[in-house]
Amino acid sequence: MSSKNYSKPTIVRVGNPLYVKHGSASQSYTLIRESIEGVNIESLVKQFGSPVFVFSERILREKYKRAYTAFQSIYPNIQFGWSYKTNYLNAICKIFHQEGSIAEVVSHFEYEKARNLGIAGNQIIYNGPYKPIHSLRQAVIDEAIINVDHFDEMHDLETIAKELGKKFKIGIRINLNSGITPVWSRFGFNLESGQAWAAILRITQSKHLGLAGVHCHIGTFVLDAEAYGRATHKLSEFVRHAESHLGYNIEYLDLGGGFASQNHLKGIYQPPEIAVPRIEAYASAIEKEVKWLTSRNPLPKIYFETGRHLVDDAGYLITTMVAEKLLPDGRRGYVLDAGVNLLYTSTWYKFKIELGCKTNGIIEPCVLNGPLCMNIDIMDESIMLPRLKRFQKLIFSPVGAYNVTQWMQFIQYRPAIVLITQNGEAKAIRRAETLEDINRCELDLDLKNEKS
Repeated sequence: MSSKNYSKPTIVRVGNPLYVKHGSASQSYTLIRESIEGVNIESLVKQFGSPVFVFSERILREKYKRAYTAFQSIYPNIQFGWSYKTNYLNAICKIFHQEGSIAEVVSHFEYEKARNLGIAGNQIIYNGPYKPIHSLRQAVIDEAIINVDHFDEMHDLETIAKELGKKFKIGIRINLNSGITPVWSRFGFNLESGQAWAAILRITQSKHLGLAGVHCHIGTFVLDAEAYGRATHKLSEFVRHAESHLGYNIEYLDLGGGFASQNHLKGIYQPPEIAVPRIEAYASAIEKEVKWLTSRNPLPKIYFETGRHLVDDAGYLITTMVAEKLLPDGRRGYVLDAGVNLLYTSTWYKFKIELGCKTNGIIEPCVLNGPLCMNIDIMDESIMLPRLKRFQKLIFSPVGAYNVTQWMQFIQYRPAIVLITQNGEAKAIRRAETLEDINRCELDLDLKNEKS
């Protein structure tokens, strides 16, 4: 007759209403997810392994349609530029391109990726503080939309124009104070200091460059929808001043992105359902500030570089509890097979954590750690859970934004990524990594031991 290993009970003082003077009865944890888009969690792990990222095609397309409708309702000539840095998986990019988005990239790597997916150069917005001159040259030849970040880049573009013997138009990125902190002042030309005006004058005085438009991206996960109204107002005033003094009309405003998803930013105590504005609120804040453009013929275009808002809520990470231990402070610690190597954004967000099956037991304070030999590999440092069984599945969400692009190949192989299609099929869109993948870029040297 086998006996269970004894485990010392957890005794920790916590300010939690579950703990009353009469003690806490056995309870059922309410955050349960047994399937994603109708596909069973256990079957996903059996087919693709654990951990595994899962994306919902239905949610991706629905988020796009709702956001596009919201912004088109305030201004007729808009264009979404899918933010590659948010998630550059080919399948994800293709879905947004099918929905009508062009590409927004911030590096030569992303530019090449977009071109490789069949996106024409004139359907790419090229942003970012570092654009190598060979990459800029190709973007000019391809007639990409280039938003200049600094004067050195402007100089590079003038050099390219001389080489090619042509004059072309560019945009400039402007940073400004929209009333939120921190102010993203390291990108582009500052409005308040007069640097943006100096950039405009530099372009108008150039024999090789012309001004096509202005770009502004005020931040990321912006919870103050009205900040976009203030930013658009300042940008509009700047453009009208420039047009009246220099005698030409701009072709576009690029208002960037930064719209929040239904994630829970650490330090914000309200749940996302309350703290995060609806996408319609962001659109409404901008609406009155772009009405002056509607009298133009032709209508200038307004670009939105929406990333996180579109993809974050569609992503899940399934992970497995592989071990437990009792920590010195009395809390129970669980080791998962996924850590900060896969969820880099756990530094800033407290994810929703669901269990893959119904679990009864006393709810107790726990710590969730990943598999890395790093003390900072903490997935959640304070969560109330019932006693978990070994190999039980946990599902983290929303994790669709920035995790796949910022994940690390450190100690562990990177896992498979699955897309649940609109007809309910689970299809791998990236296979799990192998040793061969890791070794492929390494070169063998014929090394000899000189001492032997």
